[in-house]
Amino acid sequence: MRKVNFTETVLRDGNQSLIATRMKFEQFAPILEEMDKVGYNSIEMWGGATYDSCIRFLNEDPWDRLRKTKAIVKNTKLQMLLRGQNVLGYKHYPDEFVRKFIQHAVGTGIDIVRVFDALNDLNNIRVAMEEVVKRGAHAQGTIVYTVSPIHDVKNYENLAKQIEEMGASSICIKDMAGLLMPTVAYELIKDLKSVVKIPIQLHCHCSNGIAEMSYWEAVRAGVDGIDCAISSFSSGTSQPPTEALNFALLDAGYETGLDPVRLKTVNDYFKPIRAEAIASGLLDTSILTPQPEGLVYQIPGGMLTNLISQLKAQNAIDKLDAVLNEVPRVRKDLGYPPLVTPTSQIVGTQAVMNVLAGEPYKMIIKEVINYFMGEYGKVPGPINPEVAKKALRKKVPVPGRYADTLEPVFDATKEQIKNITDSDEDVLTYLMFPQVAEEFIKNKKK
Repeated sequence: MRKVNFTETVLRDGNQSLIATRMKFEQFAPILEEMDKVGYNSIEMWGGATYDSCIRFLNEDPWDRLRKTKAIVKNTKLQMLLRGQNVLGYKHYPDEFVRKFIQHAVGTGIDIVRVFDALNDLNNIRVAMEEVVKRGAHAQGTIVYTVSPIHDVKNYENLAKQIEEMGASSICIKDMAGLLMPTVAYELIKDLKSVVKIPIQLHCHCSNGIAEMSYWEAVRAGVDGIDCAISSFSSGTSQPPTEALNFALLDAGYETGLDPVRLKTVNDYFKPIRAEAIASGLLDTSILTPQPEGLVYQIPGGMLTNLISQLKAQNAIDKLDAVLNEVPRVRKDLGYPPLVTPTSQIVGTQAVMNVLAGEPYKMIIKEVINYFMGEYGKVPGPINPEVAKKALRKKVPVPGRYADTLEPVFDATKEQIKNITDSDEDVLTYLMFPQVAEEFIKNKKK
């Protein structure tokens, strides 16, 4: 009887997807001991947008959150999401900073580091993967799943082989936009299982209404683990419900290792938090309804929220359909980047600018210029040369790996802010979010 492992996402992607990562430590702390007894393979509780949200909105030190969680969760592995060379920020950082951050994260309590790059440029995850392995943690190399003329099973097979050669402990297929069709899920997992020996994890969002079917087919094909969220924080733009998948797999004869009674206790605990989020407007229930048009636009839920926010700010919400139609065109011009942070924001914002200006690329945002310069990594496919020429003017793209051009920053920054802190963790925070970190660090001292 084959076992399928479960990763619980309510403390990171579940609440990031549904309530913009606004769940405070004090809200979930009382249930951590029970979650530790459920039988999850891992609990994803750090990384992604949690770090930014902690210091920007929740007035929490993310490092304290990790320490306090580790002190309670003693049996289940704690997991984080890391954006490769971006770490948890929105630009590339030098290798020295990437290594320093991972050293502290693993030392403070992270057991599994899921590392991805928005462009699937493996040169941008190599250093992070090396450091995770060096620190004795589980390095989960990630393939960002998307659909385009250049992305097919053979493409993902090549990426998987390279990730395994890096020394990865496992591979994650990250379907952030809920695009993975059930038949493709079966074919993809079956193929990858034939070419790599390490376990494969599948991460899907329910945005378009097909994730549960894709999970089922992936399990049939031999996937080793799936990401789910406890049902009160599942579905919509989040992951499939933990309990439902658990019952379905048990009924089909698979092992899961999960305790159904404790799962109910966990879900009952989060129900009032969900109800409070709905009552306050923090959780917009409309995002719980499948949006199958996403299969056409290939837009993740978070990206759609950002587009709506940008248009509302410009009193141009009536232009939403035009922007949604513009997104695929901009994506094609940029060489079909997967739409995940930060490329989703880049493509989305440029699409908004194109529509509001009434002319494509009349104004080109600096992030698109940086993209063509190579500052985000190797572009996946052929770009529109006219758009690139207009963006770059006479600038010359960076040859090779952009991070190789960056000087070490940690020691100089530590000296620069020594008047407000002597903590390495604070320096790491400051380097990623300097605008908000200085005030946060000063307030923390008070």
